[in-house]
Amino acid sequence: MTEVVTKQELDEAFAMFYGMAASLKDLASPPVEVADEERVAAAKRVFLKGIDANFATQLDACVHCGACAQACQFYLGTDDPKYTPVHKLDLMKRVYDREISPLSWLKKFIVKDITADDLRAQQELVYDSCTMCGRCNLVCPAGINIADMVALNRSALAAARLMPDELRFMQEGQEADGTIFGADEDLFRFRMDALQEKLGFEIPIDKPKADVLLVTTGLDIHLFQDATGGTIETLHHMGVDYTLRSDAYEGANFGLLSGHEGTKKKMAAKLANAAIEVGAKVVIVPECGHAFPALRWGAAEALGKPVEFDVMTVSEYFGKAVMDGRLKLEKDKEPRVVALHDPCKVGRWGGVFEEPRAILKAIGWELHETESNRAYNFCCGGGAGNFLIERANPLKRAGYRVKMAEIEKTEAKTLVVSCGSCRMNFEVGKVNAGDTIPVESLAAIIAAHLPKKEGAKA
Repeated sequence: MTEVVTKQELDEAFAMFYGMAASLKDLASPPVEVADEERVAAAKRVFLKGIDANFATQLDACVHCGACAQACQFYLGTDDPKYTPVHKLDLMKRVYDREISPLSWLKKFIVKDITADDLRAQQELVYDSCTMCGRCNLVCPAGINIADMVALNRSALAAARLMPDELRFMQEGQEADGTIFGADEDLFRFRMDALQEKLGFEIPIDKPKADVLLVTTGLDIHLFQDATGGTIETLHHMGVDYTLRSDAYEGANFGLLSGHEGTKKKMAAKLANAAIEVGAKVVIVPECGHAFPALRWGAAEALGKPVEFDVMTVSEYFGKAVMDGRLKLEKDKEPRVVALHDPCKVGRWGGVFEEPRAILKAIGWELHETESNRAYNFCCGGGAGNFLIERANPLKRAGYRVKMAEIEKTEAKTLVVSCGSCRMNFEVGKVNAGDTIPVESLAAIIAAHLPKKEGAKA
């Protein structure tokens, strides 16, 4: 593998990026002043539109058993009952009970109407203390999809203009510029030129037709260039017919994370249309957990019709190539003992579990599984945009501690991840907790184990 970024460069980039991320709240424009009555009316409209027969049945199905609490790392990390996952649906349930439930005619006199203060208090429950990881869904005996209903709560708060300042800054920036963290086309081309020089081959950009459309993200453009570089180097090694697009390279979707439906669909449609235009059979999204569902399930929703391309994350695409023999990797002479973090949206929601494990097996690394793994894997503690919210720092630390406690028990020497947001949260968590375990990108690891071609220099 060509070293596209040194550890010192990565450390310096992390320090710069950490400082930039910490200032998002101050960079956000002042929120638009809205009357409380308008906030409540806007939130109710979103709730009532989103509560279909499926959600209504689930809202009535809860027996308050508390099983979901034991699945939530924010509850486990704080022992505070207010973070019980299903409690985060109480506001939505009140709207349902009063407005459209079978007994709404009676419950209007019993159940209190929601207020703007209720909505403000709801921010902590659905943004700060929930990453929509979906672990609670798996243990609910009634099969309640708490995570998706938390997402509806975020949409209701966004409509009420009550999303956290940090996520509002990101959403508004992406709505205006199509990217995040100011990673505009000039910076994208600058990074690609630098990667091209280090890798020693031309990186295809804006090819009119290609079998694969590769997408990156502002997080990787600014910080995790080893992940992007590793992906590109491996695609080149495999001889894949691929391209990046200078007008559709951003895989992150802060419409999805903030709850802003317009931005969510706009960003998904932009990538979907680019894939259709180049005739791509596959779109490879970057090591970014939420970029995966944002396009995999959001593309058809945004376009209003089925799409003809598959959406895969880096670990899935290369893992399948290893499993079917299209990608051969060299084994390490001295295997490492590692732990693997399955990103929630890629693993629990997307079912991508065996692919990254096949990669680690192919390079001869010894995987020590965490006690909770695969579908029951704990979140990194900062997903769904949570890692950017300053006031959520104590909760992020509590969630991180639950996850890291399991990693430490494995006695692994390295933590392997395939999501930039997870990687960022682990790095920040390490700084705050004084942990030292290296956190490495799976994409970079793959590239580091590509067989040398004949005639190549050692």
